[in-house]
Amino acid sequence: MDSVLSRVEQALDSLRPYLATDGGNVRVAEITEAGVLKLEWQGACGACPMSPMTRAGLEDTVRKAVPEITAVEAR
Repeated sequence: MDSVLSRVEQALDSLRPYLATDGGNVRVAEITEAGVLKLEWQGACGACPMSPMTRAGLEDTVRKAVPEITAVEAR
């Protein structure tokens, strides 16, 4: 069975081309014992006013692919 991290990375990889279009990316900072995925915005995503909406889309995609993830936080 794939690890949680590898499945999270696969889900994020499906979204990274869209982030890259605007000069951004996202990195997994941590997955807590409680299943909270903590992401770090990179590039243009760090200052983008749309990042809360983008985070919601990332959360939806990741939680569908990896049900063990209970929440997504981005910084």
